[in-house]
Amino acid sequence: MKLVIVESPTKAKTISRFLGKDFVIESSYGHVRDLPKSQLGVDVENNFTPKYIIPLKARKNVNALKQKAAKAEKIILATDEDREGEAIAWHLLSALNLEDRPEDHIERIVFHEITERAIKEALKNPREIDMHLVDAQQARRILDRLVGYKLSPFLWKKIRSGLSAGRVQSVAVRLVVEREREIQKFVAQEYWSVEAELAKKSEDLPAGKAGKKFKARLVKIGDKAIDRLAIKNASEAKQITDELAEAEYRVVEVVKKEVRRAPAPPFTTSTLQQESAKKLGFSAKQTMIFAQRLYETGFITYMRTDSLNIAAVALAQAQEVIKNNFGKEYCLDKPRFYQNKSKGAQEAHEAVRPTDLSRLPEGLGKLDVGQIKLYDLIWKRTLACQMQAAILDQTAVEISAGPKYMFRANGQVIKFDGFIKVYTETKEEGEKDDDSDYNDGLLPELSAGEVLDFINLIKGQHFTEPPPRYTDASLIKTLESYGVGRPSTYAPTLATIQDRGYVEKEDKKYKPTEIGFSVNDMLVENFPEVIDINFTSHIEEEFDQIAEGKMGWAPVIQEFYAPFSKNLKEKMASVEQLTETSDTPCPHCGKMMLIKFGRLGKFLACPDPESKVTLPLPEEAAKIKQLQEKTLGELCPVCGKPLEVKRGRFGYFLGCVDYPKCKGIMKIQNKTGFKCPACGTGDVVEKKSRGRGKIFYACSRFPDCAFLMDKKPENQSELDEALAQWKLKPPKTRGYKSKFKTK
Repeated sequence: MKLVIVESPTKAKTISRFLGKDFVIESSYGHVRDLPKSQLGVDVENNFTPKYIIPLKARKNVNALKQKAAKAEKIILATDEDREGEAIAWHLLSALNLEDRPEDHIERIVFHEITERAIKEALKNPREIDMHLVDAQQARRILDRLVGYKLSPFLWKKIRSGLSAGRVQSVAVRLVVEREREIQKFVAQEYWSVEAELAKKSEDLPAGKAGKKFKARLVKIGDKAIDRLAIKNASEAKQITDELAEAEYRVVEVVKKEVRRAPAPPFTTSTLQQESAKKLGFSAKQTMIFAQRLYETGFITYMRTDSLNIAAVALAQAQEVIKNNFGKEYCLDKPRFYQNKSKGAQEAHEAVRPTDLSRLPEGLGKLDVGQIKLYDLIWKRTLACQMQAAILDQTAVEISAGPKYMFRANGQVIKFDGFIKVYTETKEEGEKDDDSDYNDGLLPELSAGEVLDFINLIKGQHFTEPPPRYTDASLIKTLESYGVGRPSTYAPTLATIQDRGYVEKEDKKYKPTEIGFSVNDMLVENFPEVIDINFTSHIEEEFDQIAEGKMGWAPVIQEFYAPFSKNLKEKMASVEQLTETSDTPCPHCGKMMLIKFGRLGKFLACPDPESKVTLPLPEEAAKIKQLQEKTLGELCPVCGKPLEVKRGRFGYFLGCVDYPKCKGIMKIQNKTGFKCPACGTGDVVEKKSRGRGKIFYACSRFPDCAFLMDKKPENQSELDEALAQWKLKPPKTRGYKSKFKTK
């Protein structure tokens, strides 16, 4: 019997379809050994030797694998091909007591995709565990442990307990904080635009045909080209339009050119997360969950990669699929190859692509809707990168208005859509499209010297806008551009900074919290090297050197740890705890209370270290009072006693006055003042959808009553009308069955 060990049960199930009865496929359920949570687990005095243990949750499965390994004639370690997968394979050797087995009893295989062809090819070409990759993974794990376990206690002492620091997460928080400060300092600047609405003269057109209107933008006054901010106010704009009142608009120059636009390269982990966020609205974490499932079920290649390579067999298949689905004119004569410009890219791997391009997105079967959407995105991007370039005709027309002013009109039309037939990239907010100055559609046929019909002048007032907050897409792109983090780290980093409460999302954009500002400022001031972008990028490059066997891992840790440890010791002694003095006298001692950070934000504390008297901040106390008045009369759903306003991790809520004896809680709901017309018992309350935060109104008894409406009701007749519409077309339900039956 041959025992094949992979990381996940889904992966094991997929592989089992391709192998015969001689093979038993089992899962390690991820890591089987790790550093202990209860202690540092790194011997800093002995060359940073790690102390690995088998976590409690993994012991039962490890024991079962040991028994199966003892009976197997051969153990095949088939974990993922990246550093993390290589480390899991190495840890399995120790956890399953395989070191003493003969060398020919242990094999390591790797593959980019879980298909029958790839698995059987890998079995024919086993290799040894790559200790350089293992060392690179160990170096990252140990360095992150040292930063986290050494620096976090500093934050506990100087700000509040429960905080954490991390080598990559702290850089991500710093980027978000610095962007927010740019936004806060930003002062909007007024500017104006002047456009002329023009048309070809009627006498130059066939009888009875009107000239096509088009717009031209003012670009030059005298010999001076004007930029976007040149016209500063309404009076300047009016002076220009007054001078243009009697002007003759004459074509000076017409420039036509054919432009070829090439498709975007195939997906890496980073670009997949970015495009998935922009096109599908998925977070980086969601994208990786869906991609992991697609990989493990054999639909896509390995999803943690920074390579732009596509296998020769897939390139050939792409042309067949393009020909069959879109036509021969969209095919390439020879494959298009891409060069990766990102730091530390592993070119030996493959880009993220479907394992079988002939499997269309609509033919995937019963998959989660998120997986289908993501597969569709990957399928389209992979085909598009191997399709003909799009060909566009672009026209630029220079138009004089009197002796002083020059306008420009741009137009473009798609001559051959090429890859656009399948896919185009989505632009992030703030990103400028190469063709953003061009209007879709052709301008009328114009020639130099031609006089145009003047229709109208349009003055437009505008204001400069601050830099946009980071989204999942733009934050990942920025981290990648600096060389901070790697494909496997982006999603967990973004999840961590939210879980720690350092940032929050507003309309899917990252905004630092108050504690996020404080932690960042404390680290920037006292540990600039830890969250220096260039230093973090330098460390990543050294990890790559370790993976290639060009460096040992211990010297890399030593280079960082020696100065870090010395600085930490000094700062622990010299830095004062972060506190502010308030204007609120303490009811206990009469002195002004201190403003401190707690688990849920700032609060007031008695300056006497022996006292435990605390109060909410005045603004929070006012908010609580307002909510208490709003919810007066609400009773505990468990014991019937009054409810009081409390504050938790996710905001304010109602909790029983008899807590902790009674743990009844209730959401604070924005009531409309109307009873539900469907059940007559619940209240119609304001709610917000999970996805895009859209406001709607629904019964407070959901899911027992599923009534909802889009518009806030103003009177009973509106409610009755909404009820009639709801009965005709009740909303689709997910995972629940309404107990309320409409009559």
